[in-house]
Amino acid sequence: MKAVASLLLSGLFAGVVVAAAAFPGLAFSGLAVKSGADTFEDLPTDLDVLPSPQISYIYASDAKTLLAMMYDENRRDVAIADVAPVMTQAMVAAEDNRFYEHRGVDLKGVARAFVNNQEGGDQQGASTLTMQYVRQVIAYSAKTPQEVVDATAKTPTRKLKEMKLAMALEKKLSKQQILQGYLNISTFGHGTYGIYAAAHVYFGKDPKDLTLAESALLAGLVKAPSTNDPATADGLPKAIAREGYVLDQMVLMKYITPQQRDEAKAQKLTIVGQRTPEGCEQVQRADLGAGFLCDYLRRWWDEQPAFGADAYDRENKLRSGGYTIISSLNVQTQAAAFKYAKNQPDVGSANVGMGNSEAVMVAAVEPGTGRVQALATNRNFSNDQSQNGTSTNPDRKGQKGNYPNTTVPFITGGPDVPGYQAGSSFKIFTAVAAMESGLPLAHQEDVQAQFVSDYPISASSPAACNGPHYCPKNSEGDPTGVFNMWQGFGMSLNTYFVPLEQRVGADHVVDVAKRLGIQFRSSVDVGLAKDAKTWGAFTLGVSDTTPLDLAGAYATLAADGKYCAPTPITEIRDLSGNKIDTGQPQCKQVVDPDIARAAVDMARCPVGDQSAFNNCPPSGTATGVRGDVGRPVAGKTGTTDSGKSATFVAMTKQLAVAGILTDPDNPQINKTMSHPVINNAVAYTLKAALQGQPVVQFTPPSHQRAFGN
Repeated sequence: MKAVASLLLSGLFAGVVVAAAAFPGLAFSGLAVKSGADTFEDLPTDLDVLPSPQISYIYASDAKTLLAMMYDENRRDVAIADVAPVMTQAMVAAEDNRFYEHRGVDLKGVARAFVNNQEGGDQQGASTLTMQYVRQVIAYSAKTPQEVVDATAKTPTRKLKEMKLAMALEKKLSKQQILQGYLNISTFGHGTYGIYAAAHVYFGKDPKDLTLAESALLAGLVKAPSTNDPATADGLPKAIAREGYVLDQMVLMKYITPQQRDEAKAQKLTIVGQRTPEGCEQVQRADLGAGFLCDYLRRWWDEQPAFGADAYDRENKLRSGGYTIISSLNVQTQAAAFKYAKNQPDVGSANVGMGNSEAVMVAAVEPGTGRVQALATNRNFSNDQSQNGTSTNPDRKGQKGNYPNTTVPFITGGPDVPGYQAGSSFKIFTAVAAMESGLPLAHQEDVQAQFVSDYPISASSPAACNGPHYCPKNSEGDPTGVFNMWQGFGMSLNTYFVPLEQRVGADHVVDVAKRLGIQFRSSVDVGLAKDAKTWGAFTLGVSDTTPLDLAGAYATLAADGKYCAPTPITEIRDLSGNKIDTGQPQCKQVVDPDIARAAVDMARCPVGDQSAFNNCPPSGTATGVRGDVGRPVAGKTGTTDSGKSATFVAMTKQLAVAGILTDPDNPQINKTMSHPVINNAVAYTLKAALQGQPVVQFTPPSHQRAFGN
């Protein structure tokens, strides 16, 4: 009998009765009859079921700590085995009580709708659950705006197409497979798509844990998800009324007893109504301050060709592809960086306070992989500037500043954020260039209070002397005389490193910085870097940089000269669980390992550690750091003219941490930045990050690299 009915349906009955049931105003002309029959015969039977948009999850490196969720539609598909049986029963009762009896099209329902519509009753459409599923699949598979319109247009052709595809689909999929697809693709209101999101948003639980009353309420939402939204005052009574209808249907279908129905109707449901947080502004662990690393990951993703032809396609893939992203964020390191960026440790007289304009910006990079373990600052990652104070930048007079809330990428830099001057931390690039030129660490320079260089500069510059010559000076109180590289670096003697830069070539020094990962973002720096032979002040850190660039550069030296491009990724898996290679360490040897070890050996001098050959001077620029960190450490401080910024970088074999303290709204502000603040933030971050890890010694350089022939 069903076979005969199917044949009838595919002919004249499909063309007229079905169309009339769905569209009672359709004229019954001979042309309409013939057109309907021909159309049905010509319609396709193949349904391309593409994946619907899915949430992408971002985790910390432990693969357990959820950081953020990215989505356009709040949906995560689940297997029907992970849905409470009572939920599937409620859905069938609500939408298609003959679901298990028909083959995609309910002929009895079509006939009933036809008679009802012709007699002027409330209009009925006779769509089965399978037909509804087909309609939504077509809409999600649409590739053009017109295809989206066609998928929902109220036309006989669309209805007939749904029917034929539904019949074909029932031959390919089981009822349970169709029901699973329907549960995952349907809209439940309040920003929820699919049963997983609905169960979590309305009741804060997984679909497998839904009760009878909860299931009946959710099943009742599909018919009118916006109107019946139970999380709204107007929608709640309508949702409860619809819940009652579903429960009554479940009794008629013998899914539940009348007693169970009455108990469920009497149950007062607690509607959570908490929308699923989305994006980097709503990170799950606010105590980690992970919004800036999340944003760095998002911007990194938008630059990867593997995820699309352009940034728009890549962003869309991130927010709909259902990826599981294990970021490089180390919970222990990030927690420490955020803690010490906000609050100084209790270190007595060194516990120097700050104003609101200063930003402590900290980045931590793992040597040998480039994985960014932490990005932190004393700001909240948020676009809400309603409570922000006025900007200190005179060019933005009267406008909001970036404290306490901002999404500006201070720590990593960007098109409009070139970075900040990092002072003497750049001297390490000159030391590497000198050793590449054949000079050992024992190389001596005659250090004077002021050095008259060959580098040209405007005669009107405060740094000029003897006409247009660049003439740097040492800080007041610095010694003069003959010093080697260990001593010059440990005491940060300007007039040791400018002569050394002049000896080996400023362009060579700039090339070293580039190889170690320093980027030039401002137009001025880009221009100077193209022809750097005359950039005499480069070794003193006049180029803008970021904490992330600095941490990556020092991490390269800690990794024996192996540069690894910074990456926010540990692992990426697609919706099917397949591992994606994008984001894995991209490393290359950029400095001879022995030279890198020599640079690290020299960098132990400023921080109170000792070189392998006991050549460090008794004093350094941050001698308390070795005691604070409690393990072999190397690093360098940096200060700009008038103390407008303060920089500190510290590294071990396992981790490099860089920090800059300045006013990011106005880096040229006439205010002295406190070195204890940034030194403490970096040193204590490094100490806390490595707590529980073994102590790893630095590898000494060769005797020849240290002392020459």
